[in-house]
Amino acid sequence: VQLQASGGGLVEPGGSLRLSCVASLGAFSRYTVAWFRQAPGQEREFVATIRYSGTTLYADSVKGRFTISRDNAKNTVYIQMNSLNPDDTATYFCAADRGIIYSSLTIAEQYDYWGQGTQVTVSS
Repeated sequence: VQLQASGGGLVEPGGSLRLSCVASLGAFSRYTVAWFRQAPGQEREFVATIRYSGTTLYADSVKGRFTISRDNAKNTVYIQMNSLNPDDTATYFCAADRGIIYSSLTIAEQYDYWGQGTQVTVSS
């Protein structure tokens, strides 16, 4: 099982990026896929998740600015990030799990599969 995250880069404050997470998972449509991020010296932080049903959940810090979506035909989950600010600078990881329950959606340790991370830097 592999998750491949991509799309990171350097962007100015107020800019946008779209990250992609491609999964080599059988029955991908049955998986919940999430994005977490980790800044240097910080703990890994929940960003957003999308369940197999399409239900989404966002961290308060990104609500209204980030949008998570999925294309099951392409085994891919996206996160569109708008109005980026320096506090969004981090390595972004995608994670997947098939049996995760709703109350655990924001907990990194509850996800079984992880990608390698893609760096997002917001700076002028």
